[in-house]
Amino acid sequence: MPVPYDYYRIFYYVAKYSSFTHAAAALHGSQPNVTRTINLLEQELGCRLFERSHRGVALTPEGERLFAHVKIMQEQMQAAEYELSSRRSLHSGQVAIGASETALHGLLLPVLRDFKRRYPGVRLQITNHSTPQAIGALRSGLVELAVVCTSCGEVAPPLSERRLRPFRDVLVAGPDYAYLLDSPLTYVQLARLPLIGLGPDSSTYGFYAQLFAEHEAELHPDVQTATTDQILPLVRYGLGLGFVPEDFAREALAKQEVIQLELADPPPQRYISLVKDKTRPLSVAAIEMERMLREASG
Repeated sequence: MPVPYDYYRIFYYVAKYSSFTHAAAALHGSQPNVTRTINLLEQELGCRLFERSHRGVALTPEGERLFAHVKIMQEQMQAAEYELSSRRSLHSGQVAIGASETALHGLLLPVLRDFKRRYPGVRLQITNHSTPQAIGALRSGLVELAVVCTSCGEVAPPLSERRLRPFRDVLVAGPDYAYLLDSPLTYVQLARLPLIGLGPDSSTYGFYAQLFAEHEAELHPDVQTATTDQILPLVRYGLGLGFVPEDFAREALAKQEVIQLELADPPPQRYISLVKDKTRPLSVAAIEMERMLREASG
């Protein structure tokens, strides 16, 4: 009796993720059903395909040989399904994205404009989050993609990160602080001045708290904002100094509404990154959005 194709499809996902649990999530099924199918496949083929342990599962030599063939078959089937369904799927549907303020203005907005022009029937659900909130929404399955600002170590499996565009922050102040232009500031000096910044629930706050600590200073913003784009207006009105992405400050600097202050040790580069959950398959619309984001990043 021929082995059902579905047995091989389930085998492919268990082998791909080395986990019955992750395979069940990817297939939108239950772990007991996945386990039962693999047991039936092993009975049909007359050999063990996986070694089970408390750490997960690993392919046996027989499983490795089978996977080499099934992988080709499954990828060809997925490519065929995508080719047949993409035109239809991109006429409707929805893609949900969690985005931080800096990522939204620094990269995502022009991509959203181009996407909507190409696929007007696809609805866009954009939620404005801090980076930790966007990553939390991704883990919970509330969004398919997160476009956020990251530094090292913020994204852990099963999430994956693709860096799209680097950016740097600049330190800006109102004209009343022009006396600080005389020499580069240290972080110890900066900690004694009125600072404007994001709150502790943001990754930017954690980034600067660590940076200040590395320079034997403590970060205590005098004014805390909810989003990055609120910092510059407060700086313009003389409420303190603030770090903002260079792109955010360019126009205000050109108009001499604010001044850029020099630091003895400027902040390191950060990144606008695309984050997704490897255990959850993306919709066709989300796949296309991911492709366009990668293309926009060069």
